[in-house]
Amino acid sequence: MKRRRFTLVRRPKGVPVAADFALTEAEVPALGEGEFLVANRFASLDPAIRGWLDDAPSYMPPVPLGEAVRASTVGEVVESRNPAFPTGQWVVGLNAIETHSVARSDGFTSAIDVRLASSPTHFLSVLGAVGMTAWFGVERVLKPEPGQTLLVSAAAGAVGSLVGQLGRLRGLKTIGIAGGEAKCRRLVERYGYAAAIDHRGKDAAAMAEAIRAAAPEGVDLVFENVGGSALDGALMNLNDGARIALCGLISEYNAEAPVGARNLWQLIVKKATIRGFLVSEWLPEWPQGIAAMAELLREGRLVADEHIECGLDRAFAAFMRLFEGTNEGKMILEIA
Repeated sequence: MKRRRFTLVRRPKGVPVAADFALTEAEVPALGEGEFLVANRFASLDPAIRGWLDDAPSYMPPVPLGEAVRASTVGEVVESRNPAFPTGQWVVGLNAIETHSVARSDGFTSAIDVRLASSPTHFLSVLGAVGMTAWFGVERVLKPEPGQTLLVSAAAGAVGSLVGQLGRLRGLKTIGIAGGEAKCRRLVERYGYAAAIDHRGKDAAAMAEAIRAAAPEGVDLVFENVGGSALDGALMNLNDGARIALCGLISEYNAEAPVGARNLWQLIVKKATIRGFLVSEWLPEWPQGIAAMAELLREGRLVADEHIECGLDRAFAAFMRLFEGTNEGKMILEIA
């Protein structure tokens, strides 16, 4: 059996280009004891993938040249040498953007009950790493109290849209930062943000002024996905004891040199804290988080938007939507 793969053939320099990747075909390796073969139906396209393409120290090793690009996938077991993962079992795991992946139970793949969701894609969005990033970032890092003000950057994105809704459900005043009039309108009308700020054309000083206008009482909590001028503007509006959850820095992922934040001195002035986190910290507790998010979905208290592109040949274009800001919801590639 052959598998088709979205393969990394060259390390990107700055913004990735199509020539950094290739669609390749290779034989599926024979299964070893304890392994099983997953026919991937959907792959999650996330900003974090950009960091895995560089040959640089990180929390995960770089994607090797000549190998399929790493990504979370949802699919069905079609061949197995592992009794815990029989043929027909749906699974979610960290595999690759390819038609078939060889997985092991001691890796990052786990069985899922697709009856918990209206679509298997939800296990890549609201019931997957994206949803758990929002849930544990709010609950364990920010630890909100009713009446506080929460500022979220990339607020119309997969994680940010959920963070804002969770904050509102916790009794917070939520302010979202997004790019463009349409996204800002969606923040308020669809995700329930109290206010929206368009970051386009604004430097750090202009961002600080816009945040001050939306939150004249100051900001208690920040869920940071962007960095750059968004973070610098937020730092100039912190209240005493503010907490910042540092989830991502998408504004720097394609930069050839780090930009960095220039207003970190405000952490001292405001006795504030900034805490970077990875959702894998709470992996043993994911079942509780998934159950909580699934209940909010069933009750109609949570909106989970997904943007699905079809076909492996769309992998590069779909991935680049993340950095162009043209996706409308969690970016997912339908492989099958």
